[in-house]
Amino acid sequence: MALIKDRKLAADNWQLLEAAADGAALAIPDSGDVLVSLPEWKASREWLLSRSGRVGVWLTGADEPADIASDLAHFALIAIRFANFADGRGYSIARLLRERYGWRGELRAVGDVQRDQLYYLARCGFDAFALREGEDPQVALTAFNDFSEAYQTSVDRPNPLFRRRESAGTL
Repeated sequence: MALIKDRKLAADNWQLLEAAADGAALAIPDSGDVLVSLPEWKASREWLLSRSGRVGVWLTGADEPADIASDLAHFALIAIRFANFADGRGYSIARLLRERYGWRGELRAVGDVQRDQLYYLARCGFDAFALREGEDPQVALTAFNDFSEAYQTSVDRPNPLFRRRESAGTL
């Protein structure tokens, strides 16, 4: 799976940990950078903070960003998992993390992440994208240039187009 970070291909040093389907306890390594689910963070918070290596948390579309708001300083990465292409809840979670909770660290989209979503994901505050299997990372990089202008406000451009034109004196 390819990783795009800051609009460039990047190496991924993070190990995304998921609970086993049979309900067995999650094996968290003693060192290294790990990305754990919100329930795992809540269950193992103290141990995760005491181990060697950075900690990140991944959220699903059903998770509330308010649940991690007081812990943001402990994370080096927050990921939002897209269960499928049509699930838009992750966009809202990203904006909340950036705008309401002030998250400035890496915000990564994981799961069913496709080239056609990248431009819009970036507008909501994502700066890293773990592409799904089969996506060509070189083709995906072109997504950030699909549009030269946007009317609406976004995390990356908080003023709408008419305000930007007004301030530039082009109205």
